[in-house]
Amino acid sequence: MSQMILHRDRCKACRYCIKACPKNALSESDEFNKKGYQPVVVDEEKCVQCGSCYIICPDYVFEIAE
Repeated sequence: MSQMILHRDRCKACRYCIKACPKNALSESDEFNKKGYQPVVVDEEKCVQCGSCYIICPDYVFEIAE
């Protein structure tokens, strides 16, 4: 099964991925990354690794690993 990997320090909080997720598996974190942004977090139970976030993210935050 695939696994979603987040590179949180790359996230600039544009939220494109949150809007694009068909399963509402992404949300805003309460914490801040090294750049001072609130990165997204993934709900592993809701995520189906469809790749919508991977496709839309301009900062290469997401990686889907086999």
